[in-house]
Amino acid sequence: MREGAMVQQATILVTGVNGQVGYELLRSLQGLGRVIGLDRAALDLESPDAIRRVVREVKPAIIVNAAAYTAVDKAETDVQGAQRLNVQAPALLAEEAKRLRAALVHYSTDYVFDGTKDTPYIETDAVNPQNVYGKTKLEGEHAIVASGCDHLILRTSWVYGMRGKNFLLTMLRLGAQRNELSVVADQVGSPTWSTTIAALTANLLAQFTAASDGAEWWARHSGLYHLTANGATTWHGFAEAIFETSDLPTKPHVKAIPASAYPTPAKRPGNSRLSNEKLAQVFGVRAPEWRQALRLCMAER
Repeated sequence: MREGAMVQQATILVTGVNGQVGYELLRSLQGLGRVIGLDRAALDLESPDAIRRVVREVKPAIIVNAAAYTAVDKAETDVQGAQRLNVQAPALLAEEAKRLRAALVHYSTDYVFDGTKDTPYIETDAVNPQNVYGKTKLEGEHAIVASGCDHLILRTSWVYGMRGKNFLLTMLRLGAQRNELSVVADQVGSPTWSTTIAALTANLLAQFTAASDGAEWWARHSGLYHLTANGATTWHGFAEAIFETSDLPTKPHVKAIPASAYPTPAKRPGNSRLSNEKLAQVFGVRAPEWRQALRLCMAER
């Protein structure tokens, strides 16, 4: 890995820039190097040849992989599609990073856990994904570690923002159309703003660029971390908070229902809370409380 002073002028390759997190990364990473953002048209992550060709042409010092197959229910029947984006693509990016002596930042999910624990999950807790999406994301994690490249694997949860498809935008759309909405109230997690994820990622990489010895920095920091907003709520509680901070002229009534009343093809964990203590102890950073982040997000709207 290059010396920290050199990385400031080096290239950072960001994938999935049309997605929620990738779009925000393009803004948050400014100043840390030459940022190159690629969408699906510029880099087809389902093509191994394209991955190898593009990475070798760009020669990045850091790859930030914000692309993923995130259609959780669709993945139950499109297993191969989920595997291509969530397993094969990160495995190849990791291999190329290792070859270039670069580093890979990759995002994973709370869905690697089965949700039966009563307290927030820590990085060393046993994994037991209950759906195809979670299984493929876990396989992607394992592939990155097996490559031996310098890496940060950041597990997050309940990602939302003002782009793409997510719970926040769905609630705002439905809330403008209906007087009452039924929302699951027995699944718990931490709604995490895409901007928070991007900003904290930039914070971690800024610490690397400031290091006097980049190789030594990665030797101490490479690994798996949980990165979510602080605090937790249910989907029902999240929906109520969205409408409380929205500018809808008429707020819909949000009816609490059990997950059993809203069956989905993919099973979701009952507890999606992730502990951020390792991230705080190692890097000295903490995400904002989820309600505070939601207010900032809604202010942008």
